[in-house]
Amino acid sequence: MGLRVLFLLLIMAVPQLVISGPDKTDDPFLALLNEAGLELDKLKDFRPLEPKKNALLDYEHAVVSPDQQLEIRFAIRPLQRVEIEYEDPHGSVPDPNHIFPLMFESLAISLSGGSHTPSREYSMKMAQEMFNADWAAAAVFDVSSEFDTQYSQGLLLAIHKSKMSDAYSVFLFDDYEAVKPLINAHLSALKYRSAD
Repeated sequence: MGLRVLFLLLIMAVPQLVISGPDKTDDPFLALLNEAGLELDKLKDFRPLEPKKNALLDYEHAVVSPDQQLEIRFAIRPLQRVEIEYEDPHGSVPDPNHIFPLMFESLAISLSGGSHTPSREYSMKMAQEMFNADWAAAAVFDVSSEFDTQYSQGLLLAIHKSKMSDAYSVFLFDDYEAVKPLINAHLSALKYRSAD
């Protein structure tokens, strides 16, 4: 049995979405956030970076702190764009809405180059309060050189909203104690919009 999840390359596949009314934007990343039901708080004093193609995790937006001790990368995956190739004649194709824990584990292992990645899921209450999400989890890892050569440590934060999207924030740094206040201040920068 083989399960391989293929995400469309969002950098190349994000069409110029036509959004009517006040949400209309020419910015593909803002359009992607809108499609995924997400919002990103303004990261004060952080400078935007051009996303770089990566074999482990393509991302659509990145910012770096003024002292360059912390970089944050954001990857957005609307569920309607997820394609699943499934090779099992005895089973049905998994629903993209149900594979988020598997994707989180797989990403954490990939970003660390297969090394130990301590992780934990947030309680449903915390996921809702912090991210307006149905599910959230975080993992710390030593950064694989295939993902980045500038930083040695990382924190992967994954959030999921049922029938909407999965989203990932990757915090990259060298000295956790030095950037801990910044991480704590921006942990919920990416979250789902409230219904009201």
